[in-house]
Amino acid sequence: MIDVSLTPIVSAVKVGKKFGGHQALADVTMDVMPGEVVCIIGPSGSGKTTFLRCINQLESFDSGGLWLDGELLGYRRVGEALHPLSDKEIARQRRKTGMVFQRFNLFPHMTALENVTEGPVQVLKRRRDEVHDAAMLLLDRVGLAHKAGAYPSELSGGQQQRIAIARALAMQPKLMLFDEPTSALDPELVGEVLAVMRDLAASGMTMIVVTHELGFARDVGDRVVFMDQGRVVETGTADALMSDPKEARTRNFLKTAFPRG
Repeated sequence: MIDVSLTPIVSAVKVGKKFGGHQALADVTMDVMPGEVVCIIGPSGSGKTTFLRCINQLESFDSGGLWLDGELLGYRRVGEALHPLSDKEIARQRRKTGMVFQRFNLFPHMTALENVTEGPVQVLKRRRDEVHDAAMLLLDRVGLAHKAGAYPSELSGGQQQRIAIARALAMQPKLMLFDEPTSALDPELVGEVLAVMRDLAASGMTMIVVTHELGFARDVGDRVVFMDQGRVVETGTADALMSDPKEARTRNFLKTAFPRG
């Protein structure tokens, strides 16, 4: 159960981002509480992925403020002035998040186990023999301990994505970000990845999930956020927003997604 008395793990206040003349994000404001699963839905090009990339600092925002675990991302405030952080400081902030992309991005020359241990060894400077057992537990958690010695080319897309989730978890993040993690998978492989994500949600992991799997959003999300044209159009509990949206744009989107609903 979410403790609303806690400090938000993510706090976005009027976040804006432009790519040339295109306004990718416009005054995006939302909080995400520890232990909460927030699913972001919306049409392609609505700013969902850009927002995740700003949280993970793969993109910088142009206006507003974005805080992770109480710390301003990307900048240090000195008096009234904001000073950009160094690459080293940004890397430190980024370690609080784990991000799973549409594509698996596994190291092709490494086994599943090596993919999972590489981050703790190279970034956290832990000895490989120290992280071996923890990595095996993570592989077991995603149902792939028996594939520890397999290379990505020997795994299905669903298996590769589950390895990517284990790899992100190996860094012990406070927040997991998922960017359409099933969109590159064949339909029959989607369920195995969603099952792992359901398990993570049930364990209390804080998650922001950009997804087109609206059934997952409805069943697992504590809150659902609908975005369009770079803006948050509507937010609410999963049941309320999916069953009785208040905004016409949200209703039209859901009618298209659930034509028989």
